[in-house]
Amino acid sequence: MPVKNRFAELQAEITEWRRDLHENPEILFDVHRTAGVVEEKLKSFGCDEVVTGIGRTGVVAVIKGKSDTSGKVIGLRADMDALPILEATGLDYASKTKGAMHACGHDGHTAMLLGAAKYLSETRNFDGTVVVIFQPAEEGGGGGKFMCQDGMMDRFGIQEVYGMHNWPGMPLGQFAIRPGPFFAATDQFEITVNGRGGHAAQPQKTVDPTVMASHLVLALQSIASRNADPIEQIVVSVTSFVTASQAFNVIPPSVTLRGTIRTLTPGMRKLAEDRLKAIATSTCLAYGGEADVNFLPGYPAMVNSEAQTEFAAEVAAAVAGSCDVADITMGGEDFAYMLEERPGAYILVGNGDSAPVHTPQYNFDDEAIPAGCSWWAEIVERRMPAA
Repeated sequence: MPVKNRFAELQAEITEWRRDLHENPEILFDVHRTAGVVEEKLKSFGCDEVVTGIGRTGVVAVIKGKSDTSGKVIGLRADMDALPILEATGLDYASKTKGAMHACGHDGHTAMLLGAAKYLSETRNFDGTVVVIFQPAEEGGGGGKFMCQDGMMDRFGIQEVYGMHNWPGMPLGQFAIRPGPFFAATDQFEITVNGRGGHAAQPQKTVDPTVMASHLVLALQSIASRNADPIEQIVVSVTSFVTASQAFNVIPPSVTLRGTIRTLTPGMRKLAEDRLKAIATSTCLAYGGEADVNFLPGYPAMVNSEAQTEFAAEVAAAVAGSCDVADITMGGEDFAYMLEERPGAYILVGNGDSAPVHTPQYNFDDEAIPAGCSWWAEIVERRMPAA
């Protein structure tokens, strides 16, 4: 079936919700206003249960179908948080909070899941239970992990879980998905290269950390080019090079490197960590210095389950007429934590020819709302057809 007529009727209302959220962005776990808006709307829809404070500031609601002979429970998840970016869209509903902006479309995700929750509460044309999940702190805070650690999956009996993200550059309202590894693990590192500082005119009296660190930046690229299986994806990026000296004639005592490593499998993730430490230690030792390596684990790789991905693609094709195979992305997504606990799938919905996410010019396209809401609703009604 195509987009549901009910969502065409609700589009203006859902758009109002989305633009209100856009105008009032909140960051990480400090989504108190957003969570309050979500809670109020879910209660007004007549959800059977609304629970707050899961994963610190997450909101979860339960919607029961007309029957429950199937015993199935499906989770649907949207993220609520914004980014620390100064908005430059010029919209009349642009952010009123300086330095905070919905630059990734989580306002759209939240509004679409609220729209689906309103429809499912009205119709209840399914056999089982839906759990709608509104998550804080996707942008670096690991809110999905915290919700899982609070026992959300077991508490609400969730058996499968589904997520969605808008995708600039993909045709508006179209879908794309892939099974298996989809988004990368997002580990970080900080390496302090320690030497002996001194006068730049007397380098023989120093152990120059700038030289060591420069060699190290290049040596780290051998992880991808010489240690990793060429068939597997890996990115090693040094993104910051900071010395303890700002003078033209002073060799500093230390240099700090920071960066990120992106991988798709646990084996490659472990190899990258081990080689990072070994290369940093041995490179600095060769020049008479030392390396203090701090490896900072980030989100795990997000892996879509085979069966649930096939089903999600069928639903997307029914809504939009087709569903493409998505490319692997080396970006991160903390829905990965939920997929580690339960089988499920994460899909992309096209945002049209918009600015990229995480830029000051980005804006979610409200014309994607009917397609996104319809996909949520169809996941429920097709997975748990009314008895």
